Amino acid sequence: MSETTENKTAAAPPPAKKGFSGLHVFGIVLLTIVATVGIGYWWISNYVFPENFDPVTLNASEQDSLNNKLNTLGIDTQGGESGRPLQPVPYSEKGASREVRFSERELNGMLAKNTDLAQRLAVDLSDDLLSALLLVPLDEGFPVLGGRTLRVNAGVELSFANGRPLVKLRGVSLMGVPIPNAWLGNLKNVDLVNEFGANPGFWQSFAAGVDYIRVEDGQLLVRLKE
Repeated sequence: MSETTENKTAAAPPPAKKGFSGLHVFGIVLLTIVATVGIGYWWISNYVFPENFDPVTLNASEQDSLNNKLNTLGIDTQGGESGRPLQPVPYSEKGASREVRFSERELNGMLAKNTDLAQRLAVDLSDDLLSALLLVPLDEGFPVLGGRTLRVNAGVELSFANGRPLVKLRGVSLMGVPIPNAWLGNLKNVDLVNEFGANPGFWQSFAAGVDYIRVEDGQLLVRLKE
């Protein structure tokens, strides 16, 4: 009896091996390819070759507030069409404000209304940081990427410390990839006022004329010296 049982046990077929069939492997590979292509297309569409921005449109109240600020700075917002003749007035600084304050929406609204950069440039204001996002159209003859639009992002730190303005380039990214500091002239995170303000020129004049500067979430404030 035991002999018969042993023979039957020896003759029993080996258990089937579990695993993926060729069809399963093909399906997994196909799904991986589709997912990769889909994610790649989304990344390229949104970060490498994005569409133009939607220009910021100010409402009536916001536009009136912006016009008043620009008029205070001596910028004509009527385009010379007020119909009133220009009246001569004696120069005076009495009661004049030395503060310039703009909101993020106002800056982008000015771009949208007065330049052809409305759909190419957008400005963001956060604490001590001014960021700019620029879309750069490439000429049709440009190698490989001709006719496409590149996305360039830059950040500049703006603050006030030790009695003078502080300006630092935080970095520049191309297509979402940070550009090496060496390609930026090793100016990344360098205090430009401290680096170049000792010599006559723009940075020395800029620092000498600014009494205070601050960037906070959605607001830019600059106060000028007498």
